[in-house]
Amino acid sequence: MSQAEGEQLAEKFSKKYHIKTMFDKANLMDSHEISAFIHNALEVMGSIDILINNAGIQHTESIATFPEDKWNAIIAINLTAAFHTIQQSLPNMKNNGWGRIINIASVHGLVASLNKSAYVAAKHGIVGLTKAVALECAEQGITVNAICPGWVDTPLINNQINEIAQKQDVEFEQAKYNLVTAKQPLPEMMDPRQIGEFILFLCSNSARSITGSSLPMDGAWTAQ
Repeated sequence: MSQAEGEQLAEKFSKKYHIKTMFDKANLMDSHEISAFIHNALEVMGSIDILINNAGIQHTESIATFPEDKWNAIIAINLTAAFHTIQQSLPNMKNNGWGRIINIASVHGLVASLNKSAYVAAKHGIVGLTKAVALECAEQGITVNAICPGWVDTPLINNQINEIAQKQDVEFEQAKYNLVTAKQPLPEMMDPRQIGEFILFLCSNSARSITGSSLPMDGAWTAQ
């Protein structure tokens, strides 16, 4: 998404919901751009009360041939970026005596799958980061949690589905079903809006005692 497209989307949300919005096309592999993004958010919004780390990329390949540049990019965006955004958002939350940090991890923060070494390593790191920061913030009105979804219907997994469709010589939807049911007893992908609704709950006062948790939304994947 370009800066112009992002600004148009932000304006659309602002008009529809009567809220203040902003868009910043920061490169999450660059700590300086993350710092500038957080600074701009504080300037425009006045405060950062809720931080949701939801950026992610994927590459599937055996560890024997996994490209180093792909490894570095996945670790940088899926894990290290969250370190930087948390570190730079916490002072404002501590000053306010209230905050919510929600890291979108994955079922792969709890278990592993073939040919996903970098992604699994990064998501396990997010789970550990979540626990560590929750301990540091426990007495300051700030909760820190990780959500661990199973299969979510987003463009991130379309390449995997297309590869399965080609290998199994089946249509896209059949390949999607085969992918889901290979690991997940609930035979459907999650709608991203379900995660949004769960985030709203974690931001509420009713969830003030939930912190340091890694919360599966995985269709019973990790119940097996």
